[in-house]
Amino acid sequence: MELRPLGNTGLKVSSVGFGASPLGSHYSPVAEDDGIAAVREAFRLGINFFDTSPYYGGTLSEKVLGKALKALQVPRSDYIVATKCGRYVEEGFDFSAERVRKSIDESLENLQLDYVDILHCHDIEFVSLDQIVNETIPTLQKLKQEGKIRFIGITGLPLNIFTYVLDRVPPGTVDVILSYCHLSINDSTLLDLVPYLKSKGVGVISASPLSMGLFTKQGPPEWHPASPEIKSACKAAVAHCKSKGKKMTKLAMQYSLANKEVSSVFVGMGSVSEVEENVTAYRELQGLGMDQETLSEVEAILEPVKNLTWPSGIDHKL
Repeated sequence: MELRPLGNTGLKVSSVGFGASPLGSHYSPVAEDDGIAAVREAFRLGINFFDTSPYYGGTLSEKVLGKALKALQVPRSDYIVATKCGRYVEEGFDFSAERVRKSIDESLENLQLDYVDILHCHDIEFVSLDQIVNETIPTLQKLKQEGKIRFIGITGLPLNIFTYVLDRVPPGTVDVILSYCHLSINDSTLLDLVPYLKSKGVGVISASPLSMGLFTKQGPPEWHPASPEIKSACKAAVAHCKSKGKKMTKLAMQYSLANKEVSSVFVGMGSVSEVEENVTAYRELQGLGMDQETLSEVEAILEPVKNLTWPSGIDHKL
């Protein structure tokens, strides 16, 4: 597994990252033993980057990931853990200094760790971005000085939240951004932002190469916010791949992984078979390259909805 540098952090992260939301049965039930086995297999196959949040399964994801990492019985420096603060199942959003401090202590206990490598502000578009700039991030800087976290990140769906925050904090304050659904075959707008992010020295992580289920054979969950036009086009793309005996999930994963401007691509994994499928997609990309013919055909199907995003839940006025 290729290890890529993450901005100016000095971290070398696996190009395939382990999205641990399934460990909290965030989308569908995942047995604890299956989740622990998935983490073990991922680590064995070279994945060293694990991402979770107290929001996933109401802390269950953190707890299962913590058990799994402890069971590896390897030095702490052999793996990189990111978790989040500010979004919770019962409380909703709370990015206050007091809650952030409480949150990291809870997360460290859940994960059975002394520190996390990255603490992200989780989905900041739902709150005042000025609070993130003036209260949350300064609190994270103090946690960094105290050794509870090593690096600071921000996450969310709209890309303009990243420029808003990064333009208002001192250079080097935010180490990493985590973007999702903007580096997939139907939406590659994250790439337009990469030069700006690199100019700020910020590491770039992309998540959800399958666009939150749009490119899976079962289709997206009912709550998926994409328009009917986007859903229909993505469904047609999946059907086209199937008619050719190809896997849309593999093509979508490879599309995201192929761009080395992004340090890691997080994909949710809750079973050994899912881990193996994603690592196989990576290995085939490294060896044989992408199926350019099928990619071109899929891109033609998706062209009418290319780069059409969807609302993240509320209209956030910057």
